[in-house]
Amino acid sequence: MKNIHWLLLLIATASLSSAADKPAYPLTTCVVSDEKLGSMGKAYVHQHEGREVLFCCKSCIKSFNKDPKQYLKKIDDAAAKPK
Repeated sequence: MKNIHWLLLLIATASLSSAADKPAYPLTTCVVSDEKLGSMGKAYVHQHEGREVLFCCKSCIKSFNKDPKQYLKKIDDAAAKPK
């Protein structure tokens, strides 16, 4: 039983460290509409080819899907800016 407690502790620690290693999302506005994230309720989180993209609302995904490269570049440029 003691081994199970250690195993659970190890799993919990590993999951916390992987979440802490994830860089913060670089934008505070919707990548499509430039509206402040959260201004229309909870920001909508979308996974695009393994990348997390945040929108002010679900309807912005249509515009994003027309030219994802344009919007992903916007996210990458914001991430590259020194803080």
